Amino acid sequence: MMDRITTGFGFSTTAAQVLHGVDLHDKTIIVTGGASGIGVETARALASAGASVTIAARRPDAAEEVAAELRQATCNAAIDVRELDVADLASVRRFVTGWDRPLHALVNNAGIMALPELERTPDGREIQFATNYLGHFALTLGLHPWLRAAQGARVVSVSSTGSLWSPILWDDPDFRFTPYHPLVAYGQSKTACILMSAGIAAKWTGDGIMSNALNPGAIATNLQRHTGGLKTPERFRKTPQQGAATSVLLAASPLLDKVTGRYFDDCAEAETVDARRDQPIGTVARYALDQQNAERLWAMAKEMIGGAL
Repeated sequence: MMDRITTGFGFSTTAAQVLHGVDLHDKTIIVTGGASGIGVETARALASAGASVTIAARRPDAAEEVAAELRQATCNAAIDVRELDVADLASVRRFVTGWDRPLHALVNNAGIMALPELERTPDGREIQFATNYLGHFALTLGLHPWLRAAQGARVVSVSSTGSLWSPILWDDPDFRFTPYHPLVAYGQSKTACILMSAGIAAKWTGDGIMSNALNPGAIATNLQRHTGGLKTPERFRKTPQQGAATSVLLAASPLLDKVTGRYFDDCAEAETVDARRDQPIGTVARYALDQQNAERLWAMAKEMIGGAL
């Protein structure tokens, strides 16, 4: 039994505090969804530490406005925007084909939450599963050669306490038989993000690639536009700067050098549990870290994306 990792940072820590004194001038990092919510603050903190940051965004024109503000605020000109719609495998393919340099960190941050009605991608996938997980899986696989070339890369998967709402619906992930429920679909997609990270840890450590997942916390962003706003009690809410802290910890902090296959909350490793608690912060379901589940999902997802890459 390995000891749970703590870092000295916690609930109130900001992304800037996590990277204080860290020099990332020789690092190249992609942040999906880096033009809104905690993605902006993730990109800001990484760029402030000197990293070359690519914001991968579905609406590049709007993202360019964010990037321009970040270049000025961080005094770092090495912030660029590339178009990426993770729900569209053709868009993922174009992004991967256009990438041409070693990649030190990939922050799989883009996401959607609790769409009230069942929606599908053109490929027939339930859209939360496709956006939050499957597109990121395809992106990560496609960028594997560039992650390996960095000799010490990190893959960061932004999950949620929502992962405690559902395991993977193995026989019906796209809700073709199961009655659709917005939070069950969201929970499944966020469980899948953690299992992807566990799969990478099992398969790619020999390539020097580390992978961890996280819960950023409760932050009021556009993510909750389908839920009527953030419902979390005030004392448990974070600012976007605090919400980005665990992401940048996993992406770039030397405190987690060589750490892989774990799940973090409030800048510390979460407790693995076998039942959901009334207060789920700081916990992760055992099914989301189970290596057999990770292997099964990896095989299922590869079949789902087929020849997309």
